Formats: sequence, structure tokens, C-alpha cells
Amino acid sequence: MSVATTQHDSRHPLLAAVILALVVASMNIGLWWWGNLPHGPEDWHGKIGGMALSVFQRYQSPLKNDFPTDQQIDSDLRLVSRYTSHVRTYSMLQNPQLPRLAEKEGLKVMAGAWIDRRLDNNEKEIAALIAQARRYPGTITRVIVGNEVLFRHDLTPDQLMAYADRVRAALHQPVSIAEPAYIWVKYPELVQHVDFITVHLFPYWNGVPRNRAIDDAVGSYEALRRMYPNKPIVVGEIGWPSNGDRHEYAYPSVSNEAIFLRQWFNAAKKLHIDYYVMEAFDQPWKENLGEGRTGAYWGMFNADRQLKFPFTGPVVEDTSWPWKALAASLLALIPMIWFGRKFSRFKLTGRFFFAALIQLACGLVVWSATLPFQFYLSWIDWTMLVLLFPAQIAILAILLINGFEFTEVLWRPSWLRHAGMLRPDRPEKQPFVSIHLACYNEPPEMVIITLDSLVALDYENYEVLVIDNNTKDPAVWKPVQDYCEKLGKRFRFFHLEPWPGYKAGALNFGLKETDPAADVVAVIDADYEVRHDWLSTLTGHFHDPKVAVVQCPQAHREFEHNTFRRMTAWEYDGFFRIGMHHRNERNAIIQHGTMTMVRRSALEGTGGWSEWTICEDAELGLRLMHAGYDLVYVDELMGKGLTPADFKAYKSQRYRWAFGAMQILKGRWRWMTGRGPLSAGQRFHFLTGWFSWFADALHLIFTLMALFWTAGMVALPQYFSLPMQLFMIPVIGFFVAKAIFGIVLYRARVPCSWRDTLMASLASMSLSHAIARGILHGLTREKTSFVVTAKSRRLGESGFAAFAPVREELLMAVALTLCVVGMALSYGNRYVEGTLWMFILSAQSIPYFSAVIGAWIAHKAGDKAG
Repeated sequence: MSVATTQHDSRHPLLAAVILALVVASMNIGLWWWGNLPHGPEDWHGKIGGMALSVFQRYQSPLKNDFPTDQQIDSDLRLVSRYTSHVRTYSMLQNPQLPRLAEKEGLKVMAGAWIDRRLDNNEKEIAALIAQARRYPGTITRVIVGNEVLFRHDLTPDQLMAYADRVRAALHQPVSIAEPAYIWVKYPELVQHVDFITVHLFPYWNGVPRNRAIDDAVGSYEALRRMYPNKPIVVGEIGWPSNGDRHEYAYPSVSNEAIFLRQWFNAAKKLHIDYYVMEAFDQPWKENLGEGRTGAYWGMFNADRQLKFPFTGPVVEDTSWPWKALAASLLALIPMIWFGRKFSRFKLTGRFFFAALIQLACGLVVWSATLPFQFYLSWIDWTMLVLLFPAQIAILAILLINGFEFTEVLWRPSWLRHAGMLRPDRPEKQPFVSIHLACYNEPPEMVIITLDSLVALDYENYEVLVIDNNTKDPAVWKPVQDYCEKLGKRFRFFHLEPWPGYKAGALNFGLKETDPAADVVAVIDADYEVRHDWLSTLTGHFHDPKVAVVQCPQAHREFEHNTFRRMTAWEYDGFFRIGMHHRNERNAIIQHGTMTMVRRSALEGTGGWSEWTICEDAELGLRLMHAGYDLVYVDELMGKGLTPADFKAYKSQRYRWAFGAMQILKGRWRWMTGRGPLSAGQRFHFLTGWFSWFADALHLIFTLMALFWTAGMVALPQYFSLPMQLFMIPVIGFFVAKAIFGIVLYRARVPCSWRDTLMASLASMSLSHAIARGILHGLTREKTSFVVTAKSRRLGESGFAAFAPVREELLMAVALTLCVVGMALSYGNRYVEGTLWMFILSAQSIPYFSAVIGAWIAHKAGDKAG
């Protein structure tokens, strides 16, 4: 084997790695700083005009009849009195002690009676309002009858005006009704039944960006004043949320709330506007009461009674960002230094890229771990967090694994372990090769083509054993037997019936029948045409006693003019052009059951072919590595076979590979995780090489969870809230990154057109569900049946039957489509989380639609071939 070596590109790789890690860590801190740049709105000095007040503590809720104590209310009023002299309340029944306690703090109260469709309760509210206003005339200076009653369509204007008239007749204090601006425009008759107009101004709910919000609010106020010049106007609610869902162009954040309110305070002072800020304290119980997540975050203080922003000086969005940035940098520092030192031979661009990827992953971990504490999460949200946070860690791990492959393939100076074709040995030095060809129910004409290619081998010392196991119909295996007899004594045919062990059982039989002089056992599939120089140019590798396997790519023929076979051929090619080289760098290739040669003594010395797994080829490769042998990968197309005939065969083959991979993972777990002869690189590849398939299994689980959660959001929105961005952004990033990695690597390594690249991507995605089922079944079951991959077309299928192999995928695609439609009808584009969730649902549907499309392409291509 010829091996190319390179020198480190730095004379001081450790120093270079430290410098690179520090640069990336500094860039990370810089990004956190840039994302939290101080904002400098106009300072505010003095007291605030007034505050809307709900005094429920963090875990209290009127919906659960859990009310604050006198001590808690008194503490809140004492805090509020430091910033304003006026407060507004909404109900007289919920906190009847509030006027008494407000009087003690010297606060003036605009007291409200809560009016809704419960007519009996309305009577109690009005009675309490009148009684309290009479009892505390110096404290309750204004009263409000109903809050957004007409906006909610709870009562008619006449009913509401009747309530207002009753209160006006009973009290000396001015009386009003609180509604949004458009209600006062729509029902001008309201003005005749109030002493002053109370209007709610919310540029946020108008979808106005924060930089135009003050103009929007002042414009609405001035328009109302022009409409009713003789009526005093009080802005009963105005504010901006610090967290929650984006609404059109309005984005909730601490800095936006700070800037908006400080600008409003100054504008209101200049224009002499009477107002109440919405609101004093965050109220977590309001989350998902028709406002989405945003309803909980309107307070100037958070639910723990901490002021969210200063009234003077610059405003920082996240005051704890330095600690988060430092934690992310420290978390990434050692892995970045290790990578930079270990792979110092990579080009600087590659080392920088992967170091940045490590830093990004660590930053996402810190962000994901800390972000939930900025929200008032319900037990359902925390349940989702507990379930999905480990999945996010797994996603990041898969991203890093894929990123390492991406980095090595693109930015290595050269392959360290590169084996090629050798000069043929003279006949007397040629190792004796026993070629084993296992058959089961294969079309005889296809097998005969393979035998003809073996006859034409430019090699002296070889034999061919054709082992037909369990083919029932003599009309299938007899022609092959007859043909072998015609070819002479070099070709031997065996028919085994019944015979256990599937392909491994047949190969073990062949091993016993192998010529004693044989040094090498070669295995090919029954559909392969091999090149005449396959043995002559490659058996020389076995002169190195450490070499146990020489593996060539699994390549294909006769696919160029068949759309389905073409897309699958290029899909297979990707692994052998990319993944096998990546694994070969650490002597960790996946041995395949065709175009492979094995040293006979190593094969027999380690126990032959394993019949306990349906992927006996990959298991043998791992076993030989464990025994200390080298496996050689020669990226030369020495033989070509046929792609699966239809989508059912294509899908069942990948299911078998995934199931077998899990059998190997379970059966050889201690080899990969405990101490032993396997190198760190071999353990890495055999533990993580199947992570992309684990991603397919996670995709299926996550899709089922998403279907359940979406159904809940559409049918029972009071119990199921929109997922937080925390859950969605890493998932979307993973989708995008994986797509970019795959396409870029294909364009760099696989010699096909853009169309072929995209069609190969479609083929790859179409297998996601089959792989997921294979992984989950392989983890939970001991065995499954060995299904031979059909290479010839099944005849007589109807168009409807073409979709039979993808029934489950079609059902999942339809279900996800219905979920997207349901979300669009229920949530529209009101919330950014809703839009992100619909994007995720759409992305999740791609593999399922790909399978349906792939099955249809296979059907149509088969019709044309027929």
C-alpha cells in the first residue's frame, strides 16, 4: 500500500492551535457584545404619569383563585410609589383591599370594574366599585366601567353605556369606559356617556416597528383629540413587551421596551398627555390568554419585582451577556485547542472553520441552557424542555461530526492513507484467490453475465465458488449450474437447500469448500461485472502481512438512461467518494459484501462470517480491526453491479443496513466503548458513523411529537402553546447546515452534474423513514428477515401499487401538510414562533414527500424500461 504523508504546516502546532482558539473565542465574545450593544434613548427624569396595576405574584393566578396577600400588595404599592403617584386597577372583586393600602402609600387610583358576559358578576363588580369609590373618595379619583368589553364583543354598546350611566349617577368621580382607539371611532355615541375618554394605544399590536412606534401612538391620540375636541382623553394603556412573539414588524425585547417607554415619557410630558403604562409588573398568568406568549411580558418590572431597564444611560438587552459569552468561550476553548493541535496538518481555513463550529455549538448550548430562565414557563413548557434539550445536544453532536467530515474532505492537504492500483505480480508470486459468489433466487441470465466477467480475469491463480442457497425453483438455479460446468473445473457450483444463516451462512459453507491453497477470499454480488485487472492490480496489497482487507467501491452500471436507477447510483456513489475516504484516514472503513477481498487466514482466524447479524460484511471489517489488521480502500471502479430495481427494493436494502448496524452496535458495544485494541479513530467512526442515521430516527420521533403538539395547538390552544424559539432555531440551523454540507461535498467529490446532485439528494432523503424504522427496530429487536435486494423489475404494477412501499411516508406527508394548513388558519403570520413552526413542519415533510416522489419516479422509469 502506498501511503502519502504530509508535514504539519506549523513548526509549533500547539502554539498555533492556542492562538487560533483564542482568536475564535474572542470573536465569540465580540458577537455576544455586538448582539447586546448599548442603546441610548433619551434619559427620563421624574415620575411616570401612571401605571396599570395587577398585583398577582409570579406563581399566582386569578384563574386558579390564587390571590396575593395584603403584605404582598402593600410591598408592590410601596415599590410602585417610588416611580409614580397614579395607578389603574381592573377589578373590584379580586383585590378589594387595594384602595385601602393605596391610601396608606398616598397613591391615586383609577379604579376599574371588570365587565364581561357574566351579568350577575357585573352587578357585583359595579356595586363594589360604587361602594369603594364612596369609601375612599380621596384615593379613587377616577373610575372605569369595563375594560375592552366591546373589543371582546362581550356586550352591546347599549348594555355597556347603561352600566356607565348607572355609575355616573351614583358617584361624584369622573367615569369612563376603556377601549382601543378604533372602538371610539366606530361608536361615537359612547362619548356622551362618559366624563373622559380612556383609550388604549398599542403600536406593537398594530405591527409597527419600534422606531416608528411613538409617531404611531401620538398620531392615534391626536386623531382622537381632533374627533372629540371637547372631551378629556386619558391613555389608559400604552407600552411595549420585553419578550414573547414578534407581531409583524414589531419585535418584543427589553431594549425595545426601554427605548419606547423612555421616548413616550418624554413625548407625553411635552404634549401634556395623561397616561398609564401597561403595566407595572409582568403577569405570567396572562400567557396564552389570546396574546400568545407576549401577554406575560408587558411589565416595567419582571415577575420577581426587578426593574428591567434603567431610566437614564444606555440600555443593554441582556445584562448577563458577558458571563454567557465567557462561559461559551471557556466551554469551547479546550476542544478547539485539541482539534487545532491534533489536525494541524489541515489548511488554516479548515482549522478555523471547525474551531468556529465548535464555538458555535458551545454557544448554542449556553444559550439554550440560559434562555428558558428569561421566560415564565409552564410545567408543559418545562416538560418540552427536558425532553428536547438532550435532543438538541444530539443534533449539535451530529452537526459537529458532519462538520468534521466536511472539514477533512475539503481542507486536507492530501489523504494520509491513500492506496492505489499496483503493478501486477508475476504468476508465481500471485496469491491464490477464491472468489465466492452467493446467490438466492437471482435471474440466471444476470448471474451468467457476472460469470463471464470472471472468466475474463487477467489472473492465473483463482477459483470461483457459486453458492446458491435456498432457491426453490430449479428453473432459476439449474441454468447457472449448467453454465458453471461448461466453464470448467475452476468454477464450482453448490446448491444448498435448506440452509441457515442467509448470505453469511452460504459464505461460511463456501469457506469450508475453498481450495486449501487459497490465500485470499474475494466476495462479489451476483449482478457484478468485474474488470479484467481487478485481481492482478490489487492482490499485491496482501504482501503486507498487516493487510486483511482490500475494498473497492460499490459501483453501478446501466443506469444512465433510467431516471430512478441514475439517482440511486449517484446516491450510492457519494458515500464511497466521501465517507469511505474520511473513515479510511483512521483505518475505519465499512467493509462491504461485494468487491471485497479478505485474507483467508484472518477471516478464518477471527471466526468466519457472523451469522447473527444481517450485515455480516461490516461486522467482519470491525472484527478484523479489533484483531489488529489494516483494511485498505482503493477508490477505483473495479466492478459494477445493478442498482435496486424499484423503490421497494431500494428502501428494504437501506432498512436492512440500518437494522444490521444496530445489531453490530449492540453486539460489539464493549469493543467500541471499553479498553481494547481499537484505536480512538476507529472507535470514533464506528460510534459516530451511524449518527446521521440516528438523526433520521430522531427525525421520526420529533415528527410524531410535532404532529401531536400541533394538533394540540390547533384544537386546544389554551393548553398547548407555541414552541419557544429555543426549541426551533437549532433545529432549523441543523436542517440548513446538513443540506449545505451535503451539497458542497457532492459538488467537490462526486463527478456528476448539478441535476444529478439534486436527484441524489432526493434519493437520500427518500430513505429517511426506512432508516429510522431500521434503527428503532434494530435497537429493540434481536433479528429480522434478510431480504435480498431485487435487481430486476417486478412486472404488472399499477400506478396505485407504486405507492404501496411508501404508505407510511404518504400518511406522514399528508399529516404534516394538514398541520401546516391548520397552523396557517389558526395562527397565520401573527407570531414569529408560528411561522418558524410551520417552516419546521414543512422541512420535516421533505423526506416523506421525497419518498413518495421517489416511488413514483421508480414506477414511471420502470414503465419506460418495460
